[in-house]
Amino acid sequence: MVVMRQKNKNRFKYILIFAVLLAVFVLMLDNTPRLMFPIKYREYVGAYSGKYNVDPFLVLAIIKVESKFDPDAVSPKNARGLMQISQKTGEWGAKVLKLKGYDFDSLFDPETNITIGCWYLKVLTEEFNGNTDLILAAYNGGSGNVKEWLNNRDYSSTGKSLDRVPFRETEKYIEKVGNYRSIYKMLYENIF
Repeated sequence: MVVMRQKNKNRFKYILIFAVLLAVFVLMLDNTPRLMFPIKYREYVGAYSGKYNVDPFLVLAIIKVESKFDPDAVSPKNARGLMQISQKTGEWGAKVLKLKGYDFDSLFDPETNITIGCWYLKVLTEEFNGNTDLILAAYNGGSGNVKEWLNNRDYSSTGKSLDRVPFRETEKYIEKVGNYRSIYKMLYENIF
């Protein structure tokens, strides 16, 4: 009888441990998308995307693709910070926005980087009439290139959108950021 009780206690312990592990596993699965697509610097993304009237989910997707939320990221072309702002764009943005004490290293500061990045997205939004693919192509491949492509029948039949993107990296970038934007919107639709 004592042996039977001990076996039942052990069985209960194993069932309880299994149930707890199963619950932890299910919770991890439920949160996996949010772990893979985190929201960091929410206060800055919310504030500056609102100020410059750009989609906060687009900003998050760009940050995820550009730096994986590493404020100290530096690209092979020396673009810096969360949104990978180039020296030229950083200086232009800082001048227009009248950011005091700005220098190139300021782009490692998350607030400064997101401020300039959101402002620049607004500039591109106005330049390309809100066409997200063109905005992303310009963000990655340069607005001068996008203007040339729009004027080239090999890349644009209408002059208003791109039929083909000649830079493979930019083509992949547009697709990846677009996909990430959709995921962020689905996961956090009521957060901003």
